[in-house]
Amino acid sequence: MSTAGLTPPEAARWAARAGLPLPDDRHSVVAATADHIHSVVTVLRELDFGDTPAAGAFRAEPAGAFRAEELAGADRAGEEGRDAAV
Repeated sequence: MSTAGLTPPEAARWAARAGLPLPDDRHSVVAATADHIHSVVTVLRELDFGDTPAAGAFRAEPAGAFRAEELAGADRAGEEGRDAAV
């Protein structure tokens, strides 16, 4: 996408190419939304994240290794302890 912005006909063409045909009345809204997302991503790309902690700094594992069932098991163990105390 160029810096000039996405035009409504281009939005319709890209959507159709992705297999998502748009009704005529949505072309300009989708183009405006895509332009807004592009402007936000552009700002994010300019940020320097050099001094921020690593993504896994708060957990021993990276987010991609997160296992919800382990967390659910820990929650259930806590519930069992509360039930026994009642």
